Amino acid sequence: MHLSSIPLVAILLVLAGPTQAQIYRCGNEYTNKITDAQKGQCKLLEGGNVTVIQGFKPPAAPSGSAAAPAAGAPTVKLASAAPPASRVDNAEQKARDSDAKLILESELKKAEARNADLLREYNNGEPEKRGDEARNYQKYLDRVAELKASLARNESDIAGIRRELGRVTAAK
Repeated sequence: MHLSSIPLVAILLVLAGPTQAQIYRCGNEYTNKITDAQKGQCKLLEGGNVTVIQGFKPPAAPSGSAAAPAAGAPTVKLASAAPPASRVDNAEQKARDSDAKLILESELKKAEARNADLLREYNNGEPEKRGDEARNYQKYLDRVAELKASLARNESDIAGIRRELGRVTAAK
């Protein structure tokens, strides 16, 4: 029984009962039957559970350049690593850094304006009561807690944007 022939899904084999089958890993193939040719490259897996997760299929090779797989070769292969990214020239990188800095500065201005609005509404922990909160004090307390959490989140965002701005300006 070759488990490598089961397509594209995560497979969980539960080996239960007193007669557990022996599962071998032969390269990228899992099997409970090994041939004499495979004995040197296969390892016995210990334990009761084997999980097989197949990766994504690599893109098809252009016709004419792909060699046929050898007989007995595993049908499941690991995807090859992507080719390294091409280098970017200095002028283009400076333009990207400049764009990143402008974007971060505009985001910082938005976050600071939002922080000012939240501070004004929070009013040192005593925001103005709304009409629906006059009779329901818990609703008011919930809004105060929500405002406090929003302020903390926004201040954290501002700190993160400032850190990123520092990295961008330090990279220049």
